[in-house]
Amino acid sequence: MFCGNILSQNTTNISIVDRPNTNVSNSNYVSSRFPLQPLHFIKLPVGAVKPKGWIEKTLLLQKDGLSGNLGEISAWLDKDNNAWLGTGTDYGWEEVPYWLKGYGNMAYIFNDKKMLEETKIWLEAVFESQRRDGYFGPYIEKNGRPDLWGNMIMVRCLQSYYEYANDNRVISLMTDYFKWQLSLSDDMFLKDYWENSRGGDNLLSIYWLYNITGDKFLLDLAEKTHRNTADWRQRSALPNWHNVNIAQCFREPATYFMLSKDSVDLVATYNVYNLIRNTFGQVPGGMFGADENARMGHIDPRQGTETCGFVEQMASDEILLRMTGDPFWAEHCETVAFNSYPASLMPDLKALRYITSPNHTISDSKNHHPGIDNHGPFLSMNHFSSRCCQHNHGQAWPYFTEHLMLATPDNGVAVAIYGACVATVKVANGKTIEITQETNYPFEESIRFTIKHTEKSVTFPFYLRIPTWADNPSVEINGTPVNVNLEGGKYVRLERNWQKGDKVTLNVPMTLSQSVWHVNQGSRSINYGPLTFSLKIKENYEQVNSIETAIWDSKWQKKADPSKWPTYEIYPGSDWNYGLVIDDKVPLIENFEIVKKDWPTDNFPFTVNSVPLEIKAHGRKIIGWDFDRHGLTGELPIRENLRFEPHTENITLIPMGAARLRISAFPVYNP
Repeated sequence: MFCGNILSQNTTNISIVDRPNTNVSNSNYVSSRFPLQPLHFIKLPVGAVKPKGWIEKTLLLQKDGLSGNLGEISAWLDKDNNAWLGTGTDYGWEEVPYWLKGYGNMAYIFNDKKMLEETKIWLEAVFESQRRDGYFGPYIEKNGRPDLWGNMIMVRCLQSYYEYANDNRVISLMTDYFKWQLSLSDDMFLKDYWENSRGGDNLLSIYWLYNITGDKFLLDLAEKTHRNTADWRQRSALPNWHNVNIAQCFREPATYFMLSKDSVDLVATYNVYNLIRNTFGQVPGGMFGADENARMGHIDPRQGTETCGFVEQMASDEILLRMTGDPFWAEHCETVAFNSYPASLMPDLKALRYITSPNHTISDSKNHHPGIDNHGPFLSMNHFSSRCCQHNHGQAWPYFTEHLMLATPDNGVAVAIYGACVATVKVANGKTIEITQETNYPFEESIRFTIKHTEKSVTFPFYLRIPTWADNPSVEINGTPVNVNLEGGKYVRLERNWQKGDKVTLNVPMTLSQSVWHVNQGSRSINYGPLTFSLKIKENYEQVNSIETAIWDSKWQKKADPSKWPTYEIYPGSDWNYGLVIDDKVPLIENFEIVKKDWPTDNFPFTVNSVPLEIKAHGRKIIGWDFDRHGLTGELPIRENLRFEPHTENITLIPMGAARLRISAFPVYNP
């Protein structure tokens, strides 16, 4: 939908739009086929977007870290006695496809020969496993019914492989497999807890195949999948309160909306998003305090989210962005990606923890139940624990990379999620161009684009999301400011005859803001642009035995060397029980000092010592705020009973994503 006037300036047509126009159809990429609703954005094939800057560094760390080496560690990925490879009966359920989903996409993005060969081993086994009736993979049965959850993930792996290799065996396998699904009676289909909750993933894959083949039976299967999936359209309740299910499944009604075209379905997804956050999400970082399962009476920012919850929320945001075009989902994806997710892993990405919280001041191997809804050592950075997150975390940064540039229905290019990259894109008349995005965003306010390669000039629209938090944003084309009023929460559309070497610069000035969490004792969080800040706490890392501190259901290969993959506990080496001193009688900025530091030489900004942005603040220690009797970070003190020490101290805040120990929701002292 277009809004405002279209301006003509130096042969550039400029407009501010709510969404790209979907009354036209992209002629270069597979998109929605009638009767499905048109997509507002179209994901480029995996490998078309290459990360640069800190995102590339992060993916390289992941490649050399846990995700890239999990095949040497995890018992579920042991090639001996592995049902997914047809060498045995140990199937591992979701673990193999969870891992392959991230590992394979890393292989395609880097075009890494060794990783591609490893990926091929698993995918070739999938092709070999298909039965005459269409089913593939290890047959898992629960209560006399087939359990399809693991297959839903593996189908996503196959889709990525098809994008990369254009191997038609994927289309054949998926077609026969979905015919088999259609042959099942409803009482045999999607009845187990996990597959029933997550049927929306099956629905997405059905759409993906339908948009390629147009086979009408897939629409019948889509209807069948929806009616047998848990009902995520309830107004004031959820089918279950499992944190990963919520982050992953709340998008199902919006997914079905693409077929039903009933706005009630679309609204339902927004409702579930708000429902969980109105109670359990009154915390910074974009997520909600569910630990594993959200519980009434446990809404404090010391409650956390599984690492799986972070990565599935990012994936949901990316999918909803493509389906709805709503810039809200891009902004929320950035919130989770920049603030919540990075601190769930060690800086070298060689270990992760199961639960990470906005207020998180100890990361040990003790059992903190019932403070958190898990029995066991769920706070330490352990390579051998958290069998779901251990395998699933690898999808986050590859999928994030794939969404840094998108195609539009009008044969243009869109950037809704920002990060350094280079993309090869087909635009108008099928012409292929290369666009680079240079920036240290979100630690920088300038995002620079260059049309690198095009044999001839080409006309196409270029969309840029305007963040809601940007203070007087502006756009320049080849150094000349564009005279247009940029509105936050919308897109600026630039259409012109683009020449090789043309440059576009988006400036998004950041300012300080604060969030007030009224249901959590009126605590506050400090934001600077898309970043939320935490107290800088000295982090003392202690290496412990991975075997002795592992979760009870962990399994690793006999040849795995625990000394090569140690577990780390993190303890605070400085006080953390501070409230912020904020004088509400003066502008917020007068209470703080923003300090910009040199960019880290290793190109990785998410550590206490390397983060290039700090805020100098004032704080007072709070009397009685300490660890609770379970050894967990104490809940926020009751607002009416706050007792502060008499002396104000200078304290430092750093971005949440760099703080593996942190206080992000602060009590406040008003002088």
